[in-house]
Amino acid sequence: MIDAERRLLGNALLDPSNRWFILLSESCIPLFNFTRIYTHLASSRLSFLGSFDDPRKPGRGRYNRRMGPAVTLQDWRKGSQWFTVHRALAVEVVSDRTYYPVFRDHCGPPCYMDEHYLPTLVRKRLAWLNSNRSVTWADWSRGGSHPATYRKPDVTVALVERMRRGSGCVYNGNASEVCFLFARKFHANSLGPLIELAKSLMFY
Repeated sequence: MIDAERRLLGNALLDPSNRWFILLSESCIPLFNFTRIYTHLASSRLSFLGSFDDPRKPGRGRYNRRMGPAVTLQDWRKGSQWFTVHRALAVEVVSDRTYYPVFRDHCGPPCYMDEHYLPTLVRKRLAWLNSNRSVTWADWSRGGSHPATYRKPDVTVALVERMRRGSGCVYNGNASEVCFLFARKFHANSLGPLIELAKSLMFY
């Protein structure tokens, strides 16, 4: 996964006009129209990548002591693999020759590189350029190793508006009602009602 992400970023960086880089899956949807999302990101001073210290087994419990001294337990971070980063951070990911080999050699199951490499790298190198949160909404309230999946009957105006509503988020140093720009996970059979909603909610 990380090899693929680095290749994608490397190729996207070849175009100097690309300032932001967003990784989404096929189960992600936009919560606003392109103009609103573009404006929000283009005006942000920080990237959006979750990077937090998880003391539980799925967090610190995945740390391999062989990663030291380059990566210590105090450095170890976890986060979502669905990132939204600006150019400076993307360059750092592609050019990293210090931490990537450590993860490649010592992060195997139950360690998952896509959940730990980028959060830890950002913590080590460019923490001040990161908002420390994701802009991709997901519902983990049901427990398990994957977030809730929404299917055709689940798609309503109320659902999308609930995903849009923000609370306690900071944007460029100020409180913001916009916490999330994207959401997951949506099943393929939800496409029809999502397209219908897009006409009224996103003005497509």
